[in-house]
Amino acid sequence: DPKDPCPISVGPGIQHARYKQSIENLGKNQHLYLGQILSYTDKADFWDSKFNHARIKQYQVEKYLKLNDEGWILQKAQYYRGAFQVEDEQAWGRLFFKWLVGQNQAVEQNYYLIRTSLRDIPHDSNDNIAQLMRSQSKTISDEISSFMNLRIKIHGQPEVSDIEKVLAYKEKNKATLTTNQNLKIDELVATMSAFYNPKHFETLKSKSKLFTDTVFGNSFQKYLQLCNKDTNPETTVVESAKLILELRKSILLEKKPERRLDLMEISLILEDIIFNASAKWQPNNVGKLVKKIHHLSMASAGAGYLELWEWDQIRNSLLFTSSSTNLGELMNILEVGRRSVEWSTSTVKANYQEVVNTFAIFEHKAHGFIDDKIRGSITLYLGNSVSDLGNFLARESGLSNKVLNLADQSSFRGLNPGYALGELVVVEGGAEDIEVNSDKIYIFERPPSDLKPIAGIATVSEGNLVSHVQLLARNLGIPNAALSDKNLKDLKAYHGKRVFYAVSNKGNVLIKLESNMTEEERKLFEKKVRTEDKIEVPIEKIILTNNSILNLRNVRSFDSGKLCGPKAANLGELKHMFRDNVVEGLVIPFGVFKDHMNQKMQGTTGSYWDFLQNMFATAEKMSLEKNDVEIEAYQLGQLEILRKAIKSMPLKPEFQADLEKQFKAIFGKTLGSVPVFLRSDTNMEDLKDFTGAGLNLTLFNVLSKEYILNGIRDVWASPYTERSFKWRQKYLLNPENVYPSILVIPSVDVDYSGVLITKGISSGGKDDLTVAFSRGAGGAVDGQSAETYMIRKTRGRVLLAPAREPHYNTLPETGGTGKKTTSFEKPILNDNNIKDIRELAKTIREVMKSENPTLNHAFDVELGFKDDKLWLFQIRPFVENKKALGSGYLESITTKIDKSKQILLTQQL
Repeated sequence: DPKDPCPISVGPGIQHARYKQSIENLGKNQHLYLGQILSYTDKADFWDSKFNHARIKQYQVEKYLKLNDEGWILQKAQYYRGAFQVEDEQAWGRLFFKWLVGQNQAVEQNYYLIRTSLRDIPHDSNDNIAQLMRSQSKTISDEISSFMNLRIKIHGQPEVSDIEKVLAYKEKNKATLTTNQNLKIDELVATMSAFYNPKHFETLKSKSKLFTDTVFGNSFQKYLQLCNKDTNPETTVVESAKLILELRKSILLEKKPERRLDLMEISLILEDIIFNASAKWQPNNVGKLVKKIHHLSMASAGAGYLELWEWDQIRNSLLFTSSSTNLGELMNILEVGRRSVEWSTSTVKANYQEVVNTFAIFEHKAHGFIDDKIRGSITLYLGNSVSDLGNFLARESGLSNKVLNLADQSSFRGLNPGYALGELVVVEGGAEDIEVNSDKIYIFERPPSDLKPIAGIATVSEGNLVSHVQLLARNLGIPNAALSDKNLKDLKAYHGKRVFYAVSNKGNVLIKLESNMTEEERKLFEKKVRTEDKIEVPIEKIILTNNSILNLRNVRSFDSGKLCGPKAANLGELKHMFRDNVVEGLVIPFGVFKDHMNQKMQGTTGSYWDFLQNMFATAEKMSLEKNDVEIEAYQLGQLEILRKAIKSMPLKPEFQADLEKQFKAIFGKTLGSVPVFLRSDTNMEDLKDFTGAGLNLTLFNVLSKEYILNGIRDVWASPYTERSFKWRQKYLLNPENVYPSILVIPSVDVDYSGVLITKGISSGGKDDLTVAFSRGAGGAVDGQSAETYMIRKTRGRVLLAPAREPHYNTLPETGGTGKKTTSFEKPILNDNNIKDIRELAKTIREVMKSENPTLNHAFDVELGFKDDKLWLFQIRPFVENKKALGSGYLESITTKIDKSKQILLTQQL
């Protein structure tokens, strides 16, 4: 029997199955743990902090798969007697959680993960009834297709009346249902009855006795007394939201681990109460709907979907100060409500996406785990309420999205304007290995960091407003929008169809089938002259005779396009302006590159430069009889040959000698003893109408002499990669005249880094600032889910998005990059950082304007902080696509909104 001790011949211990050798090997070699038996697992090993808690998350994902796939890999073994001893598993779970919640740091940094895992890990009396209800309904619909509508209802809009609907379905179909199917429906009804049974309050009453001598205990008693008298769902949601938030704030004040665990279990019960009551609370006017959004956001913070500091940033923006409002104020509330939903869902993704991606390689059903967690949470009804407000405002303002025939269209939000026509490609999950096409429109959960040219883009995870992908899309007038997970799933029905896609100047989104386009829309895509809208790289001032390495201190902005690219020239200007905030550096000018390209290229009769020019000349001749696809294929093939040749190109002895001499003079140490960044800096970047952000190579933290010399060749070769070439071809008239210089600067292992744009991107305010920061080096530019603010000129700052990136880069003194994990319980930027950024932006504007009074564009600045000291790494013009911003068509689909239009809070929805 389960409680019997092991035989004396075996020794003391507990009974359980043993793993196959192959399973043990997966754990040792791949850090993948399947069929985990808890009862003899080391607690610290299971918490697995070194690997970002992978084991506990894997346990949760596997439990989901077992529930939704009849035991999954344990389909037969789940019935083996004694394989898992539930009493032992529960006893271990209780000890594990008492051990875990006794650690203040673990609770503070991982509140959401610990709390959520309580639903999945046995610890005496926990059953995740909501997840069981969804999995049972899914199992039935997989077997009986006519049950699908009820399954959708239970998954998307669950309420107690669903029990009657399931019973009615069973009665209506009793003639065709098998005995086994009847049994499954009965089990579902029993689970639903348990879920909606109001025994929650009885459980809470018994728990309340444990906290009679605490401040929280007093609030707990008042809550129980009030909710016993008033069963109105509105009252239940409001009071439960207040209590669940107070509980989270007070949990660390409780010193006993057993009591902390009780508090977390109370928190789960409160979430279930809020979930059930939210379905019953149907606001009938504007004021009540905003009240519901406010309190569900509050409950999200209490349940850990929002961090407490994030809630503090938005809570006052979801409140009214009078009995009436206007469209402008309501649109601001809608925007804040959307953020609350996005931040809550991104918490789930930040915690579980990595493990889900691992499982999805061998089990596609794992993709449903995150959706299941979100649908079983407060976030489901928060999202529905925000969507209801969006629909109301769309009617009142006339500003609405028109996206095919999708539901919840208010979730679409334009990021930058433009229009496109092409095949719609919907990509679920990771996108790093997706091969994109320049004439297709892509819908991503999260775009790849090195995106090649495409016709249009929309993303669930927009990353941040100032990533390289976002800046390139903005620069080239590529329509770009954010959407919800549900929107992406709904768009899968149109995967592979040709659609017209437009984002207006004010951010409303239009998608329609090509067959439904108007004549005006068709004319937008009539054949254009090949050179239209392209620009020419200026080369008349370029100096190719300078073969000497430059000290960054001696470089100024007027050297851009002459001796070097704008990265070095502008950083030299910054060094002049902010001597203590910019590192020392050296610059390898255009002339050194051209001098090396003039060497004879092995296997050819001419030089490397001759090979490049001959390729462009041949492509020009081919244009008379070949199509663009054939020409591009030829060019990419030739560029690959050239790129490989440059990577093994001999470096001239006089150049190496100069490099070693200048390195020692500028950095104070010999080449190979100081880790440095090698940044490609071409003459085609930061032109008046083209940014070129992130197209060419940057090498991080290179230390050894050999790696630095090889890195120089790699950087010289990078403008000839497929991605860089395609972006240039799209916009430049003379891409053959591209010259790379190289900026070499020592590494700064910053605590956090990011981007400053000296204008408000989301607001459009020229006096505002937009900043996005991530922890570690290289923050924000590669599309990380970064902490993003709009800093007002005079009215503080607005949190547009918190960071949700669990990993970040470090720059060790030994060279290369390291990876660390982080948590989100504290903001990245502090008040002093914001003050420094304000002063920096003010100085940049003043100095740049004084040197060039006609200057009217904003700047894109890369910077970081180390021990609260600001370091500047790059400055470039912030380029927007003026054609897209000023397009007559885009203006025509932008509704003029009277934001002063008065709305009574009592106005019916």
